[in-house]
Amino acid sequence: MTIRERLHWMFRMAGVLFILASVAFLSAITAMRFAIQGREVVMPDVVGLKAIPARQTLQGRGLGLKIEDRVYNSLPADSVVRQSPPGNMKVKIGQYAHVVLSLGPQRADIPRLADASLRAARIDLLRRGLQAGEISSVYLPGWDVDQVIQQDPPPGTIDNVSPHVNILVSLGPRPLAYVMPNLVGLSLADAEAKLKPAGLKIEKVSLAAVPGATHGNVLSQTPNRGQRVDAGSSIELQVAE
Repeated sequence: MTIRERLHWMFRMAGVLFILASVAFLSAITAMRFAIQGREVVMPDVVGLKAIPARQTLQGRGLGLKIEDRVYNSLPADSVVRQSPPGNMKVKIGQYAHVVLSLGPQRADIPRLADASLRAARIDLLRRGLQAGEISSVYLPGWDVDQVIQQDPPPGTIDNVSPHVNILVSLGPRPLAYVMPNLVGLSLADAEAKLKPAGLKIEKVSLAAVPGATHGNVLSQTPNRGQRVDAGSSIELQVAE
């Protein structure tokens, strides 16, 4: 065999070895990919299932169940309220589904709070293992300030999803309101006389040097002319030196 033939044969063998090595490398990558994908499963949705069926469902896919908390809920006791990771997500085999289980509706007799003061209502709820939830207020003639008008859930409710009772309280009669008059250009004494019938008081007076302005006359006011003001609101004026 000549040197040229020998070199040609060596190049052919090197090409064959390269092709075989490439095929082996690609096969290894494909096998690894299938192996990785083979260790993944779709997380089942177990919300609403009881703990034992949920555990069995998860174990059927090579997954575990871990109870993180228990809360009052409308679902029957021992049912899954929520889970993480959520259902239909791809996860690795052996991963745990972290779940929160239901304690069932809270068993507590909701007391009647209407006509009580807000403070008394809070105390009554705490004694029963309940809490005041959202507290709203409204002006209502004929009711005292902080007197309970309505509640949710209503009195006598036993199966409660939440330990909170929402309360509506009275702010009492709506205070009289006035339209803020224009005081600019008036003397301080005239401004006070104009506000007095509405029960409005000048709480703050600041002096400002303005060329051409009449000494003691109002230059600006807060609130501004035309704004709504309640009886007893304080007024701030800027007066010319």
